[in-house]
Amino acid sequence: MRISVKAPAKINLTLDVLAKRPDGYHEVEMVMTTVDLADRVDMALREDGEITLDCSASFVPDDIRNHAYKAATLMKEKFQVRQGVHLYIDKQIPVAAGLAGGSSDAAATLRGLNQLWNLGLTRDELAKIGAEIGSDVPFCVYGGTALATGRGEQIAHLGAPAPCWVILAKPPIGVSTPDVYGNLRVAQIDNHPDTKQMLQAIATQDFSLMCQSLGNVLENVTLSLHPQVRQIKDLMVASGADGVLMSGSGPTVFALVQKEAKVHRIYNALRGFVKDVFVVRMLGAKEGEILA
Repeated sequence: MRISVKAPAKINLTLDVLAKRPDGYHEVEMVMTTVDLADRVDMALREDGEITLDCSASFVPDDIRNHAYKAATLMKEKFQVRQGVHLYIDKQIPVAAGLAGGSSDAAATLRGLNQLWNLGLTRDELAKIGAEIGSDVPFCVYGGTALATGRGEQIAHLGAPAPCWVILAKPPIGVSTPDVYGNLRVAQIDNHPDTKQMLQAIATQDFSLMCQSLGNVLENVTLSLHPQVRQIKDLMVASGADGVLMSGSGPTVFALVQKEAKVHRIYNALRGFVKDVFVVRMLGAKEGEILA
């Protein structure tokens, strides 16, 4: 038996850090939404009980360092599954980009194995398991748009934001999320995102208010470490983007645009500067299940 599951990228419309927690994580408040740039995770049942993984990107690890592999191992051990699985990841989301590609692959693996191994788990139960793998995995299990709190694992579902184009640009660098958080001084944050205003913008599908409410407290840390990120952001603003923000810990920056004519102008400006540029739409609602 074989199944295939879509693993969409996410962007942060807001990312606020409220405090350092006793467990070493940070207390966060984030509004996230999925976009239609996606990996695909193909799964084939193995009767020998082994878990194996291949990826279209040769530099992606194929062992327990891979979130999808970790998800399969956790499910197999937790539910004492005798069968195994071969995972193949068709990688379209850039790696170490602030787009939760690895977390989304893990979430897709959880959803797919729930069907492949006939486990009968609810989406909420899968999200709880996902929290053991990474802070973004629970959100990726659900997809759509949500407010994430705690260390990111507490999910409150939201309606779809105002429809728009999203232009993603990633410089040719990877960013370590632990490094970015390690350089963040929570007490020195003087400009927190207005999360309540963003929630209002989403509830009313107010595009202008959504653009005004964009904010990410990790942005200044990453900009100071990687000047290329600031250059991309400045170029997007100069090219007429309605709203611009770095996603997650970076280095990917996204522009929100309503008019298609602006999309081409911004895309062409960025293509002369960086290789990885994507024009996508917000998915808005919760992501569907199995592809094929």
